[in-house]
Order: sequence, then C-alpha cells, then structure tokens
Amino acid sequence: MNVKRNLFSLALAAMAISMNAQQAIPRDENIEKKVEKTLRKMTLEEKIGQMCELAIDVITDRTAPANDFRIDKARLDTVIRIYKVGSILNVPAGHAQNKEKWQEIIKTIQDKSLKELGIPCIYGVDQMHGTTYTAGGTLFPQGNNMAATFNRALVREGSRISAYETKAGSIPWVYAPVVDLGREPRWSRMWENFGEDAYLNAEMGRESVLGFQGNDPNHIGKYNVAACMKHFMGYGVPTTGKDRTPSNISPLEMREKHFAPFLEAIRNGALTVMVNSQSNNGMPLHANYEYLTQWLKNETGWDGMVVTDWADIVNLFSRDHIAKDKKDAIRIAINAGIDMSMDPYSWDFCTLLKELVNEGKVPMSRIDDATRRVLRLKYRIGLFDTPYYNYKDFPKFGSKEFADKALDAAEQSIVLLKNQDNILPLAKGRKILVTGPNGNTMRGLNGGWTMTWQGFNADDYYPQMNTIFEAMQNKYGKENVTYVPGVTYKQDQPWADAYWMENTPEIDKAVAAAQNADVIIACVGENSYAETPGNLDDLALSENQQNLVKALAKTGKPIILVLNEGRPRLIKDIEPLAKAVVDAMLPSNYGGDALANLLSGDVNFSGKLPFTYPKNQAALTKYDFKPCEQVETMSGAYNYNAVVSVQWAFGYGLSYTTYKYSNLRADKSHFTADDNITFTVDVTNTGKVAGKESVLLFASDLVASLTPDNRRLRAFDKIDLQPGETKTVSLTVPAKDLAFVGYDGKWILEEGDFRIQTGDQTLTVSCDQTKKWETPNR
Repeated sequence: MNVKRNLFSLALAAMAISMNAQQAIPRDENIEKKVEKTLRKMTLEEKIGQMCELAIDVITDRTAPANDFRIDKARLDTVIRIYKVGSILNVPAGHAQNKEKWQEIIKTIQDKSLKELGIPCIYGVDQMHGTTYTAGGTLFPQGNNMAATFNRALVREGSRISAYETKAGSIPWVYAPVVDLGREPRWSRMWENFGEDAYLNAEMGRESVLGFQGNDPNHIGKYNVAACMKHFMGYGVPTTGKDRTPSNISPLEMREKHFAPFLEAIRNGALTVMVNSQSNNGMPLHANYEYLTQWLKNETGWDGMVVTDWADIVNLFSRDHIAKDKKDAIRIAINAGIDMSMDPYSWDFCTLLKELVNEGKVPMSRIDDATRRVLRLKYRIGLFDTPYYNYKDFPKFGSKEFADKALDAAEQSIVLLKNQDNILPLAKGRKILVTGPNGNTMRGLNGGWTMTWQGFNADDYYPQMNTIFEAMQNKYGKENVTYVPGVTYKQDQPWADAYWMENTPEIDKAVAAAQNADVIIACVGENSYAETPGNLDDLALSENQQNLVKALAKTGKPIILVLNEGRPRLIKDIEPLAKAVVDAMLPSNYGGDALANLLSGDVNFSGKLPFTYPKNQAALTKYDFKPCEQVETMSGAYNYNAVVSVQWAFGYGLSYTTYKYSNLRADKSHFTADDNITFTVDVTNTGKVAGKESVLLFASDLVASLTPDNRRLRAFDKIDLQPGETKTVSLTVPAKDLAFVGYDGKWILEEGDFRIQTGDQTLTVSCDQTKKWETPNR
C-alpha cells in the first residue's frame, strides 16, 4: 500500500466529511472537540489499543466453575493496562448471561479501563433476533421472517425492544442488523438478512438502525445502542454457496445492489460497519481500499467506525495468501481502511501495528483517523458519561408488552404457500397428528444465534415456551393432538455436525399414529445452525424427512406441510402430496403459538416470501433476473430454452381472504430525474374475514443501454382491511430510484418507458430526459 496515497486519501476524506455532511451523520462540534482533546493526550500505544478488540475468552478465569463466569483480574490487567485494548466482545463461556451478570461483567471491565486509560471500553455482542445473548430477554423472528412481514414499523419496534433489553445488561453495541442480500439459497446465513432484494434490505435495515439507535446518532439514549451494519459487502452470494467463500460480483452490481442497504443505513445514522469475511473477484474485502475508504468513507462523508469480522486480518495471510504473515496482513488491512481489528485472541496486534508505524509502513495519520472514529463512537453512545447502567432501571425487560410484539411479528412473518380445497383453517374438534423432527423443538423454531452461537440448547433456556406440538395442544386440546416424530435429529453431536445429522428413522410409528388422526401436520426442515457449520452439499430436504411425508401420504390423511428452516430446502417431490404448505422459516420463541393461531384461523396469514423459493438444484434464480436468463425460444438453427421453474416466487403469499386491486394510476405519466412519482391503487378485501395485505409495487425498465432487470421492487406498504373494505394506497417512488449503474460505472436514468405493476394492475410511465450522475451515488 502506498503510504503517500493513503495520506492524500485521508485529506480527501476530511474534505468529503465537510462537503457531504448532509448525506451521513451530522457533525457535532462539541463531540469533535472532546475527541480532539482526548486524542492529543494519547500515546501511540493508547491509540493502537483503541483499535484492538479481543474476545472475552482472553480475560476469562479458567479456574472458575463452568456455570459461574468470572473475569481473571491478572489477564484483564494485561489487556487493559499493558496493551490498552479498547474493546471486548462476545459471550462468556459461549452461553448467554442474565442482565445482572452482564452488568457485573461490564462494570468490572469499565472500572479497570477508566482507571488505567481514562477511556471506557466498548463491549459488543451479536444480538441477532432480539436479546439473543441476554437470558430472559425477548426474542424476535429471524431476519428473513421480519422481511416477510413487509412491515417497517415491526422491524423498527423489534430493534427498539432489543436495544432496551441489551442496555439493561449495560451492553452498548450490537452487531446487527444483517443486510447481506440473500441471493444464494444454499448459503448458511440466508436466514439472517432481509431477503434477496436490495430495496427491501435497505428499507428494513434503515428501520432496524433507527430502532436500535433512535433518531439522533450523535446522542444515543439510555435505552438505545449503537448498531453495526454487516457484512460490508456482497457476502450473501458466495459462488460455491459455502460460507466465507469467494464471490464474483461486478462493480456495477456491487454499486447498484449490494452497496444500497449500507448507503441507506449510514445516511440514516448507522454508527458502525462490519466487513465481509470473504473476497470478491480475488480481493478480500478486508484489504479493499476502494470499497472501505473510497466508497464507504470518502464518497459519503461518513465518519463512523469500521470493524473487522472474526480474525479476518489473520485470514489475509492464513487463508487468502495476500500477506506473508500477520504483521503484513495488519499493514494491508489498516491502510485499506479498517479502524478496529476483531483479532480476537491475541494482543500481538498492538505490538505489530506499533512496529509498522515506527517503520513508516502505516502512517500516523491513519492511526489518528481510526482512533478518532473509535473515540467518536464512544462519545456518541455516552460511554464517557455512563459506562454502565443499573439493570433495575429497565423494568420492561422480558415483559408481556414486549412478548406481545414478538408474537405479532411471528404471526405476520409466517407465509401460507398452498391451501388446496381450503383445508385451512383447521376446525376445532379434529384429531391432529403432529409429526416430523421440527414438531416439538424450540431449537428449530429459533435457529442459530440463540443463547449460544449454534442455538443448540434453546430448549433448555425456554422450557416455558411452546413448541409447535405444545401450541397445537393448547389450541385444540391435549386429547386431540398427539406427537410422533418419525424422524429426529441427533442432538448430542459436536456442533460442527449436529445440525443435519438424524437418528435412524421410525417412520412406521408415525404412520401407525396417523390411523387415528383426521389431519397430519408434518413439521420438516432443518435443525439450528449458524455460519460455516451450516454449510451443505445438497439443498434438497433430507431423504428421511421426504420419506416420512411420502409414507404418511399413503394413509390418505390430509397433510399440512410446515417448513421450519433457515433457507428454502427443495421439496418438489413432496409438495404435491400436501394439501397445504406453510413456510414458518425461523419465527423464534413465539413461533409455535403464532403458527397455532394461524392454522386455527384466529389470526389471518399475511406474510409474503422475501426470496425466491427454488424448485430444482440447477435452477437457482432471483426475481430480478435479466430477461435473457429466462428466454423460452430463439429463432435460428435450433430452439433455445432457458426457462427456470421456481416453486414459489418472491412476494408470494396466500391469505384466508381475497383482495382485489383496481384503478392503478400515477400522478404524472411523464417525468424527469428530479421528480417524485406517486402511484395510487385501490385495494378491496373481497373475502369474509379481516386481513393484512402487503402492497408491493414493481417497475420494469423496458429498454435500456444495459440489459435491464426483469423487474424491481420499488415501493411497498402494509394495510389492514375489514371484509368489504376498500383503501386507496399511495406509493411514492423518487424517479432517481429508477436509475441503474451503467457500463461506465455511473448512475443513469434513461429516457423511455417503464412498466409499473402492483397486484394484477399495470400501467406505463415515461421518462422524458436522460440524466447521468457525475457523483458516485445518487
């Protein structure tokens, strides 16, 4: 890395911050004065220490009982006093702690940090779907489920509650939300984000940030925490489908789609960003100066802080082979724009970075810039004034009020995909057999990042919560609901293998039990997993589970297929055997109750798929495919067929009622780039029950200088409708949102026609004048 170039870029960054402040976080002069005053007092060692983040394992007392975590005071002294480390992360002993224990831990660390450095430590955890690492808190559905609600307010409220309960344990920083585009269904982290679409991730990501942080990013309140957008960027489309493996995303697609959620978040105050662990087009993201410094910081004027993911500076030499050793990897990453290294186990980062500075291989200006960003974060979240809190000041922690919100989110997130002969809702008084490996487990409902990394002991943490079987018993009576799994997971295996391993099936027992049932609820899918341990070689549902459904179908009893899974497992051979199919995904602790409410008709289905559900292994596609990807015939010497058949489309979801769309219109039929176009459509509930409908508006650029996407989601809203009620829904689209990134890498909106579609309604609007943006972002 050229040091002179880095110095020049830092000057550009400062200029960008002053010129583009309206695009990022407003500059607070009072905070800036405090940052500069603190920075002037700091030694080089103290500055570098602020750039280091270590796992709590490093300061753990190994002599303490397993169920009584304690900090090793000598190791804490080494970390804070000697190496002056500024951040600690992760969960003690791999298990969630209650809020009282968290307060004790944070207080101990902060007291030491303030005594030795005069600067508070910042502690971070992965609170992925509610307070996933704070025992007794409220868990919300996972990211894909929240996207399926198409309800912005629910996402914001879920993050607000998570912030409140996280702060009850004095934790000020969460590594959430995830806005990787889930465009690779084989990927083991598909369930963490808000689906496959860039706009949907941008909208939900923004709402999550505002829920976590509140509306003033310079003054994070008592009940708020700093958010961390992840993983910057392109993480969700590994070429192999395996976690932490390379992608091949063009700069055009990266700018137009994968950067979009991060840009929207930082424009709305996101304080931190975590970097993608893999490489793109051969360049590891942790070494990508263009993306980390130019795109993220310089072009936007964003003055937030960039943190690595787990050990990813080390990976630059141990895995990616672009550095000769750790010291060389540190040089590359820091000069590329990394501000804090999640090392996470060795303080040698501090020693090696100091050597690099003294050798002139990392400029002091880069150290000062990174340290400013860390200090600015700590001032913004109020750590200097209140380094820890009293858990007693958070009386709503784990409250019924919060539980009701989580239940509502679960109910709105579950998707009805099939309802042949209106078998649903299920009438009371029927004999029900619940079967399948996911029918009586909290682990399956929650997925990974639940009290532990892999979520393997969720049932131990939540004996008071209802599994699907228990919720159905509560709804239909214990005498009417039985559970015979037929297939079960191996729960006592090492975490690397546990999620997919199954015991010897006992399908005959389930078939025998079906003889006494009127209807069968087959709960199939996946066991919990997170990250690389969730890698798979076959996207199809397991053979045992498919055989279970096939055997049950031979009984002639109607089957309701419930999919409880983190990604869309292929079910084309058993889908025809089911009268109804429900995609529960990962609805979390209240998922069993939500499902029972929905199956009984006490609550109406309103979820819609935030991803394309594939049908075949070799036919994985997205809803915004290029027209040439799915051409049926082509004139010439031979017939050409590239049609991809999917199981269910993006945005698909049924209800117990029906909706009629009519009278789609636009406030202007011709527009230019500076216009806002407001579309209105009348939506009528033509059924007999109340319902919630997500109104999705798509746009198609009919002719463009680059092959356009088939269609793109450009707006959405969710409405409540009583039977017979009509509402006029208004959806406003800034005309600039119809632009795309051209072959020259610049945003362009071209004159021509756009087809607009919502429900079964379409119309055409026309752009009268081409505009090309000279700025990197619109």
